[in-house]
Amino acid sequence: MIGKSMFKKILIANRGEIACRVIRTAKSMGIATVAVYSDVDRDALHVKMADEAVHIGPAPSNQSYIVIEKILEAIRKTGADAVHPGYGFLSENAAFAAALEKAGVAFIGPPVKAIEAMGDKITSKKIAADAGVSTVPGHMGLIEDADEAVKISASIGYPVMIKASAGGGGKGMRIAWNEQEAREGFQSSRNEAKSAFGDDRIFIEKFVDQPRHIEIQVLGDQHGNTLYLGERECSIQRRNQKVIEEAPSPFLNEATRKAMGEQAVSLAKAVGYFSAGTVEFIVDGNRNFYFLEMNTRLQVEHPVTELVTGIDLVEQMIRVAAGEKLTFGQDDVKLDGWAIESRLYAEDPYRNFLPSIGRLSRYRPPAEGKQPDGTIVRNDTGVFEGGEISMYYDPMIAKLCAWAPGAGSSARLAAIDAMASALDGFEVDGIGHNLPFLSAVMEHDRFRSGKITTAFIAEEFPDGFSGVHPSNEAARKLAAIAALVNQAVQERAVQISGTIGNHRRVLGRDWVVTLGGTGSDILEQTVSLDTGPDGATIRFADSTAVSAASGWLPGQTLANFKIGGESMSVKVNLVGTAIRLRCRGMDVSARVRSPRVAELARLMPIKLPPDTSKMLLCPMPGVITSITVNVGDRVEAGQTLATVEAMKMENILKAERQGVVKNVAASAGQSLAVDELIIEFE
Repeated sequence: MIGKSMFKKILIANRGEIACRVIRTAKSMGIATVAVYSDVDRDALHVKMADEAVHIGPAPSNQSYIVIEKILEAIRKTGADAVHPGYGFLSENAAFAAALEKAGVAFIGPPVKAIEAMGDKITSKKIAADAGVSTVPGHMGLIEDADEAVKISASIGYPVMIKASAGGGGKGMRIAWNEQEAREGFQSSRNEAKSAFGDDRIFIEKFVDQPRHIEIQVLGDQHGNTLYLGERECSIQRRNQKVIEEAPSPFLNEATRKAMGEQAVSLAKAVGYFSAGTVEFIVDGNRNFYFLEMNTRLQVEHPVTELVTGIDLVEQMIRVAAGEKLTFGQDDVKLDGWAIESRLYAEDPYRNFLPSIGRLSRYRPPAEGKQPDGTIVRNDTGVFEGGEISMYYDPMIAKLCAWAPGAGSSARLAAIDAMASALDGFEVDGIGHNLPFLSAVMEHDRFRSGKITTAFIAEEFPDGFSGVHPSNEAARKLAAIAALVNQAVQERAVQISGTIGNHRRVLGRDWVVTLGGTGSDILEQTVSLDTGPDGATIRFADSTAVSAASGWLPGQTLANFKIGGESMSVKVNLVGTAIRLRCRGMDVSARVRSPRVAELARLMPIKLPPDTSKMLLCPMPGVITSITVNVGDRVEAGQTLATVEAMKMENILKAERQGVVKNVAASAGQSLAVDELIIEFE
């Protein structure tokens, strides 16, 4: 491939945001693009963006996106001379890269031998050890069954990490702390691996407690030049799936960064690697680091590296695949500023992050580009307002990034604040999503301090996420905002009703604001509102007062409020007589009543939710893959009842208490909506 002229047409063997990302760079280079799509992706954004598009089959990826022959047929139809695989799907499939090579089509990625060597986690660890890279203790051989998995786990010592040999993206991974979890984890990992990658081989390694997940970006050409482009901190994870990443890491010093980078480059050279790739390490509290795996592809979190280095990794991959030399050396790579990436997932944080599907009734990302304060906002996405989130693919909707200039902790905090503001300005409705959780992390003292590990979410949210409870100060600000919104609604009503005779309805000054809803108990604030030409003054029951101003008008769903001199971007929705307010992870329902109406409202009975304690309901839209009990069976607490697969993840449903099965309403292979009945107990 050395010396080959630049490509004329690139086919992107992927979908969603990464397909859109590759198309943007290819177009900027003057290269035509081809999209491929399944039945459910016919109207997807990547299809609309590409110059050409080819249908490749039904929705399930094993019938479309990962069928090599269908991709090859799309290449033949369109005359594409190169393929970018994105990440996931066929991106680390050596057979696919070999098939392209045989067909005379360039693979925009590493050579086949490097994919084979590094794509298998067992082989890669042996090569890393031979190359002088420190590795995590574990069992490097394949494991045949659950009994062997339990035996090996006990010999290594709990906790252990059960991983798919061909895995990635958190699929086919489980942490086991005891024999039962090792047995169940082995089977679940095997099932997920077979479904996602067509390869159910499993291995086990020691799980390092209190670790940090830090990875090194490498880039090499076909002329023997290999560099490292700094590191990314990826420790904020849930179920081994990265949620928030940043570059650089707040934990590494320059000496450790250099040592990790040099080891990553040594490993890449050992397998003749070129193109972009990532070497992942686990780092303990003393900055000892151990090799985990090498991802022979573009990483999901590559934008933060691009933001701090100024290097377009997709462009470099294309140029390297075309045989060009890198035009810069290791000494030219400088880390400038701080970047944060938040992964926006179609997962409901209030339901233990279970997948959510449906139509995006509202999708309005914040403004991208340079902001007035000098920070930069970037949003890599593959969806649009009115589009559908499918159950067949990964639940990621977008990757929101924020960059701030400078260095050290001040730059990091500036980037975090920029991210918090961008999240406040991101409107998503129609599905469950994790925006509130991402906002909560940005406000969390431990995250802001940089003292994080891969156990952050489990330790700081042990009972799951139930929203952010407003502090006293935040409750006052929300009460002030609710009063302003109510004032605007009431003034609009007065204007509509007009003047009857010589009488015009006079708005009251005194109100009782009740705040309740997700993550908050019932909070009441008594306020008095005095309006003027420059805004309003809001007085509370304790005689304190704040200035308040807003340009919000009925119908607007996002507005900027200035409360006591502080600007706040708040999502506003009128729901019946309530005002829903969302910002910084808080999601409250506010009701603004006159003092007399508030007094009467306190006497109203509270409507109780229906009793579902004797039912197992489907927690997410998905397919029942197995039911392990029958009518009349007595079950114990913790016993497995059913398994649901959604968005490429397998979820085991267990009994919360003892009981007897009265009715089994679902069967294996059946597709269920959220809250549909699976099992009923006596």
